[in-house]
Amino acid sequence: MPDLAGMKVIITTREELEDLVKTSTAKSIKEYYSQKESNDSKEPHTTVQEAAKRLKVSELTIRNYIKRGMLLAHKVGNRILIDTASIDKALSEVKSLKYKR
Repeated sequence: MPDLAGMKVIITTREELEDLVKTSTAKSIKEYYSQKESNDSKEPHTTVQEAAKRLKVSELTIRNYIKRGMLLAHKVGNRILIDTASIDKALSEVKSLKYKR
């Protein structure tokens, strides 16, 4: 006979058991996807191509922004990786300049 030490025996109806299983699985699935979304959105670096799509400008413009120091970037091998935080900062600066006129 298996050892049941530390386990609780709960007597429930079929409906209560179904409800318990549904709520616990729904909670687990919700937690999984919320963690996955938060991990996906926290990428520290993006490529020149991704930054160009995000800012809706050409790749050459992004490279010019890097040369001017408007975007912080690092070269890794043949790739140029741009800090996502610097893109957000550049976006906020452009918006603030637009409304200062």
